Amino acid sequence: MTARTRTGIAVAVALLAVAALLVVLVPRTRTPGPRPDFQLPVACGETWILGTYPGHDDFDIDFFPSSGSAWGRPIHASFAGTVVEAGVNGTLGSRTPDNPKGPYGSGAGYWVKIDHGGLWETQYLHMLEPPMVAEGDQVTRGQQLGRIGSTGKSGAPHLHYEQRAAGEKREAIFAGEPSGITDDDSEYEVRRTSRNCPP
Repeated sequence: MTARTRTGIAVAVALLAVAALLVVLVPRTRTPGPRPDFQLPVACGETWILGTYPGHDDFDIDFFPSSGSAWGRPIHASFAGTVVEAGVNGTLGSRTPDNPKGPYGSGAGYWVKIDHGGLWETQYLHMLEPPMVAEGDQVTRGQQLGRIGSTGKSGAPHLHYEQRAAGEKREAIFAGEPSGITDDDSEYEVRRTSRNCPP
């Protein structure tokens, strides 16, 4: 191999590395559009406990029903958009309604990510079973995405939910009202009632 060929290969590799870096960084430097009118990702009229704990990450929300069991409760899209990821993230583990103390998995387990346009995304983690939607599907606000479970790194059945703008987590706002989950400095919770109702 000649010196000229080696130089050409090195330049090509460097250009590919720069292009890959730009693919990751450029979307994050763009300004997000207006925040969609997100709704709670749970059934219309139900009151849910939104909680967090130290080490959970700022703005991450865990949803638990204020009454009854969480297992199998429906998870709804909080706004219309396009499914960009749906399936398994990490490993599932084996926690089920019949074996609630089974081994943990890792990551999100069964999950869904939706692109709502304007650089806004939502994520729904730890579903009981494979999502009811697939990558590329167009979903409407309130459409069921799956059911609450405890797959992935999850100690109990719940829905882990995030709102992101240009790849960065933001405090979730539902029906124009801030969620109240802003940091993970302590364990705390708030209660909110869903307005994710049919039009």
